[in-house]
Amino acid sequence: MSSTTDTPGLTTAPQPAAGPRLRAPRRRPHRPGRPKRSVLLTLLTAVVMLYSLVPLLWLVISATKTQAGLARSFGLWFDGDFALWDNITETFTYQDGVFGRWLLNTLLYVVVGAGGATFLAVLGGYALAKFAFPGKRAVFAVVIGAVAVPTTALAVPTFLMFSKIGLTDTPWAVIIPSLVSPFGLYLMWVFATEAVPAELMEAARIDGASELRTFFQVVLPLLAPGTVTVLLFTTVATWNNYFLPLIMLKDPDWYPLTLGLDAWNKQAATAGGEAVFNLVVTGSLLTIVPLIAAFLLLQKHWQSGLAAGSVKE
Repeated sequence: MSSTTDTPGLTTAPQPAAGPRLRAPRRRPHRPGRPKRSVLLTLLTAVVMLYSLVPLLWLVISATKTQAGLARSFGLWFDGDFALWDNITETFTYQDGVFGRWLLNTLLYVVVGAGGATFLAVLGGYALAKFAFPGKRAVFAVVIGAVAVPTTALAVPTFLMFSKIGLTDTPWAVIIPSLVSPFGLYLMWVFATEAVPAELMEAARIDGASELRTFFQVVLPLLAPGTVTVLLFTTVATWNNYFLPLIMLKDPDWYPLTLGLDAWNKQAATAGGEAVFNLVVTGSLLTIVPLIAAFLLLQKHWQSGLAAGSVKE
């Protein structure tokens, strides 16, 4: 290969042929929409999952055992005798079927108390979020203060007030206090502030809709996710309520499930009392079934952005 002349009097040596270049491995860019994997977060999630599922697993396994099987077998494994169906039958027939009465009482307290609390929270939260009136700041301070006060601190004053008007040992002693949910009211207040565009309300009013029709046909569908959330909170709180019925009720016919199962659990410590721990465990398992069903049925209503695109900015 001959040399080439670039300038007079100077020659350049022939250049060797360039070899193939090695390409560096390409790194996949991190997509903003895909979260990074965290081993620590995975381990913490697994611990929380075990903490939540192990008691439930113990409850399911223990409900399959007889009274003697609870004492002779390991807690997290089955006994030789599978007695789940016998325990369920005995739970509903023990003491003339009082468990069914307690279940109906609990459903009454939940439907009237938790349902009424949810409806009042939706009405109050919508009004506080979308209407201006004198004393709104004072109402906000009262609601925040009520959220900070634990319900157990109000149980004794509530009992004294209800005893003065003769409502103790009646279902109203449990239902009326359950109608008040400061946290539900605050939650609906915050949710309605962002979920209900003022333009939609103005459009409904321009079309001639009354305030009542605007609320039920325009506002209420937009508040569905918040309403379901408040309903689940109040339902769980009323279903698991123990201290208020304990001080308000003396007649076992008006007991909720929490108080009735506690009475069965304590009767083993009384003189001549029968130990029915297998029925207590089975009744506890039956008690959580309606709550699980409520979560599964209402989870489809947890949707965000129902009002997205309804207003053109």
